[in-house]
Amino acid sequence: MAQTMDAAALALGPLEVAARLLCAMFIGLVVGAEREYTHRPAGMRTHMLVALGACVVMMTSQMIFAQYRPYGATPDPARLSAQVITGIGFLGAGTILREGVTVKGLTTAASLWMTACMGVAAGGGYYVVAFAGFVSALITLVLFEWLQKIIIKGRYTLYDFNMTCENAVATMELVRRLADEQRAVITRIHIQGRKGDKPEIRFRANFSGVNSLDRVQNFFSALQQNEQILYVTLDRQWI
Repeated sequence: MAQTMDAAALALGPLEVAARLLCAMFIGLVVGAEREYTHRPAGMRTHMLVALGACVVMMTSQMIFAQYRPYGATPDPARLSAQVITGIGFLGAGTILREGVTVKGLTTAASLWMTACMGVAAGGGYYVVAFAGFVSALITLVLFEWLQKIIIKGRYTLYDFNMTCENAVATMELVRRLADEQRAVITRIHIQGRKGDKPEIRFRANFSGVNSLDRVQNFFSALQQNEQILYVTLDRQWI
């Protein structure tokens, strides 16, 4: 009798199904909107679909349990949802991109995984857990991004460049022009080269401020594309 009552408690009516789906949709919508607003690879619809899919899988697991438990079967209602948490890693990996010296998309991959977890909670009817996770995710994505920019501003933005070029004077003019465009400060300039050899130039660039990774990427790409520069490398200085 107790088994039948437990199974009946897991039987979902249309209103409960709709409520859980709407909860998952709302969570995916808001988290995805934040990612799309900051121009990340996965946006609003992707996060909504991830949350909805996880929610549907969790409800399906509960319905399978409710359907077969009265007949003596013991299906695990958490088995399907566990596969969602594992499988979402493949989707998250598609958002991680390497662009030159930077790696982008890790936060978006984590937000997709977190959205799937919240979808599982909503699908299981754990609304408090789902919304607590939702609020925590928003605080992490919005508030802590702002705090991160304040805390690390001026740190981890020094790069040492080493290049071989055709003409040292023309190359340094290019470096100074690019530094002005990308708001970088050039220091420790060292130029060497024997007669008949290609000049070698070393310098340090400070990209302090907002969007430092984007600015150093633009700076480095412009140097690579210039015909006067035969070879260029950079090393990030961790201070």
